[in-house]
Amino acid sequence: MNMKESAQNYLETILILSKKNGSVRSIDIANYMNYTKASISVAMKHLREDAYIRIDANGQITLTEQGKQIAEMLYERHQVIADILIALGVSETTAYEDSCKIEHDLSEESFEKIKECLYKHHTQFKK
Repeated sequence: MNMKESAQNYLETILILSKKNGSVRSIDIANYMNYTKASISVAMKHLREDAYIRIDANGQITLTEQGKQIAEMLYERHQVIADILIALGVSETTAYEDSCKIEHDLSEESFEKIKECLYKHHTQFKK
């Protein structure tokens, strides 16, 4: 995937907020990410132009199929990496912070092996 890490973070945030709140507006993203509304507005414009999101007349933001696929892949990586770090004894806060950094640069091969290890050796995480 050839997409900036910041764009990936926006897509993942939209997915998280839509699961949590049902609907997403720019102000929700700004509040969640602690960014200015102006910064979010510029980012949403680019994501819309690149066909990752749709914004309706009421300002509701939804992921396109392409945007949703990327967001779900990132969200899974984030969760799995955090889970394995927690299983290794890392605090939850640190595990989620570190997983956010790792998820963008980790190869698919390494991720699949981490996921396999997690599900194989830690029964509380079974699919």
